[in-house]
Formats: sequence, structure tokens, C-alpha cells
Amino acid sequence: MSELDYHVSYASHRVPMMGRNAVATSQPLAAQAGMRMLQQGGNAVDAAIASAMALTVLEPTGNGIGSDAFALVWDGQKLHGLNASGRAPAAWSPQRFAGLSAMPEIGWEAVTVPGAVSAWVALAERFATLPLTTLAQPAIDYARDGFPVSPLIATLWQRGYNKLHQQPGFADCFAPAGRPPRAGEIYRNPAQAATLQKIADTRGEAFYRGELAQQMVAFAEQHGAALSLADLHNHRVDWVEPLSCPFAGGSVQELPPNGQGIATLIALGILEQWDIGRYQPDSAPWLHLCIEAMKLALVDLDRYVSDYDHLEFPAELLLSERYLQQRAQLIDPDKAGDFTFGSPQQSGTVYLSTGDANGMMVSFIQSNYMGFGSGIVVPDTGISLQNRGCGFSLDPQHPNVVAGGKRPLHTIIPAFARDARGQPLMSFGVMGGPMQAQGHVQMALRIMQHKQNPQAAIDAPRWRVVQGREVVVETGIDRNVLAKLREMGHAITLEDPLLGYNFGGAQAIVRDEQGFYIAATESRKDGQALVF
Repeated sequence: MSELDYHVSYASHRVPMMGRNAVATSQPLAAQAGMRMLQQGGNAVDAAIASAMALTVLEPTGNGIGSDAFALVWDGQKLHGLNASGRAPAAWSPQRFAGLSAMPEIGWEAVTVPGAVSAWVALAERFATLPLTTLAQPAIDYARDGFPVSPLIATLWQRGYNKLHQQPGFADCFAPAGRPPRAGEIYRNPAQAATLQKIADTRGEAFYRGELAQQMVAFAEQHGAALSLADLHNHRVDWVEPLSCPFAGGSVQELPPNGQGIATLIALGILEQWDIGRYQPDSAPWLHLCIEAMKLALVDLDRYVSDYDHLEFPAELLLSERYLQQRAQLIDPDKAGDFTFGSPQQSGTVYLSTGDANGMMVSFIQSNYMGFGSGIVVPDTGISLQNRGCGFSLDPQHPNVVAGGKRPLHTIIPAFARDARGQPLMSFGVMGGPMQAQGHVQMALRIMQHKQNPQAAIDAPRWRVVQGREVVVETGIDRNVLAKLREMGHAITLEDPLLGYNFGGAQAIVRDEQGFYIAATESRKDGQALVF
């Protein structure tokens, strides 16, 4: 995209990086792990797997070996979607959680089958050029030899400890000195190093069928949990066809449910109906329409999205031109609205992006969900388990109601975009639970519609719909614009992104028409983009 504007900028000391190979992650050492693979002759998938495995060590506050994962891979000719999220234990049912108003957020009753390991293996088998043992080596080295904990991660680590230190296995693994590591201290996890080695040596078999599986299940049984060897053995990844929506002369791709990516596409489709490009970015009319479109998308997400096999109707109906037109007509350009879901049948972490000189690009995300996830850590393994089970509903009439062998609604979503010719334009993602679909909309608007360079788009002040007319915005938006939004009926709350951590980190790699990459990463957090 040679027409990108490199003069626009927001509060940041960073500039976009450019090169024929690129890695952008949320942690500098993880970016180096991926870059090492590219320099050894590996491709973008090799780099993505190495970075993802390293992140389980370097950023345990957001992901771990027991995470789930999703990916979009451009192989040079075609875009492939990977859903490696886990399913509920077979013994789960609404009756198991009777008497609760919502699914548990911590402990064993929040743990579904972890899928991240299967994502690494599936990607390696289909696309990688280097052995999995090579890809795992940086992560193993960081776990065995240790790494210095950054200030931000130390803060999040303390928060996680305050919440989860009584969960089985947590304190022994993540507070071996009787407290979480402080900023600048070296943290080592030799048990995790050994586990990563076993995973690499057996290409995941030890995790789903062997020694590690047996350790997980024994610990589950010790605490009365439902996870069984059969649950782990029956886990499988799904290669899926991405959903796509035209936008700004190109298109945006997201994975189909059980993820929330469809909310991004609904919002962008509604904004296309409003010809959003005619409005000045960051102006009150522009922000108002973006917020209203996102609100419409989120109420549909909340009502309809579940495991793909349990949808009430094909997800594509939510993206039909007719339906998007109907939803767009509900927006009052001068007033904030209160929306409910529509009726289309009438006729939510660490994110990373990589790209190589041969044109392969990867958009990859993995997460424990709420920080450290469930708080459960399997003894002597370093396996911290996600809490994705809390994504289920307990409403028996809802398509996302909990059931054995079913995938819950997921917040983590990778994104991709193509240009008018169908060629790869951008691999991008935003972390942060319910912020992710909203962040994707804002990134696509700024880069695709308004031609902002990716670093400016990442640094720009973000907004986040909470519920109803409640909107949280980052400090940095013009006060006159905020006053106008309040006049329109929006309930605006200001939040410092460096204090709240609720606007998510972001990474993006844009492919220029000349064949090189423009990489950018989050300046609010510890992100790092590397190129050569």
C-alpha cells in the first residue's frame, strides 16, 4: 500500500518497520524467536509457531500451554482458517451447573479441552519447513534458563496472583518464592521447559494421549473435575473456510463461529451502507456511526453465536446485503440508540502476525482467556489451563448453552484483509476479550478506509462499547468531540490505556504492492515488530 499516509501519527515513539520478512508480537523475546526461524530458512508459519510457543513462557499472564488458538494462513495462493479451540468435557451438561446464575470463571469447572498444542502441530504438519523440535527450542531455552520479567507483565502477574493464588497448582508454578516475580527479576520454569520438549518430541501426542494427558486427567480427578482421557483423545482441530465481507474497496476475513469475528464483519458491513469513508476519522459523526454499528453487531453476537454445529441458521445470513441494509437503517445519525438483535431469517490473549519474503502470511492468536485463565496449573508440568468454559450460557434456550463435546463462544479472533484484486493486504489482530471485534473494526477503518499507516492506526485512541449506551474511550480523543458524543446520548467514560489494560494490544503487518511488509505493534504495551 504505497499510498499509506506516513505523516499522520498519534501519541507514540514508534514508527512502522519495513522489510521483506516480518514478525510482530506482544513480547520482544517472542518476536526474536520467530525472527530466528526466518533467518534459519523457515517460513512465516515456522516463525508464528516459534513465537506462539515462546509466548506461553514469556507472557503467562495472557496464555499458556493450556490455551486455545485460532489462525488464518495465506499460503501464497489461498487463505486457510484453523479453529483449534477445545470442546467441553463430555460429562458437562446444564444439570452439572444447576443453581448457578452463570458459568464459573475460575477453577476446574471453567476448563475445556486445551487446543493450542494441536494448533502448533496442525500448522507444522501442513505448512512448516523446520522440525517442531527446532521451533520449540527458543521457548524451551527461555523456560529453562529464565528471562527478565517486564514491568507491565509484572503488574499483570501480581493481579493474577491476587485473584488465583489459591487455585490448585498456581502458586507453586507462578509464585515459587512465595510471591509473583517483580519487574526485572529472572523467572524460570524448568517444568514447562520439560513439557515443551515432550510436546515437540512427540508432535503433541504426549499432550493428548500420553504422559502429559495422564497427568492432566489425574489432577482433574483429584479435584472432582470432569476432564477425561477420552476428552483429550477425541480433540481435533478444524480447517474452516473464512467468512468475508467487502470493505473499502477490498475485503476483510474472519473465522466463522464459535468466535466473535463475525461481529467485526457485521459492523463493517453496516458502515459500508453508511459510506463511512466520507466522514473525517476521529470526528464526532465518524465515531458515532462506528459505535452504533458496533452496538448492532454485538447484540447479534450475543444472541446468535455459538459452536458452528449448533447455530440456529447459517452464519452467512448475518452478512447478507439485505440484512445489513436493514440494520444500518436503525441508526439515527444524530442520536445514540438502544438496539436489540435482528431477524436475519426473515426472507474474545496474545496475538502475533508474521510474513515471509515468499508471500506467506500468518494471523495467529492464542489465549487462556481471563489473564492466567482458570488458575489451574498441573503440577510438575507448567501447564496452565484456560477458562474458556465460562464462555457458555446457562440459558437452556440459547444456542450457546453448555453441553458436553461442544465449543463455547470464543473471544479470540485473528483477522486478515485483501485488496481489490483479492491479494493479501494485511494480517492483523487486537487482544483483549470483548475488545477484539471492536478493535478489528477500528483497525480496518483506519488502514483500509483512511489509509493510515499501521503504527498510527494502532496508536490512535480506541473506544469500546460496554453495554447499552455505555462507551469507554481512551484519553486522547478531542474534548469537543467527546462533548458532542455526549450530546448525542452516548454515556462516555474516559480511561487511561496505560492504567486500565482494557483496550487490548495490537499487531499488524501490511503487505505493500512492491512485495515488502510494513509491520507495527502496540506502543501501549511490550509489543515488538522485527523485520529484515
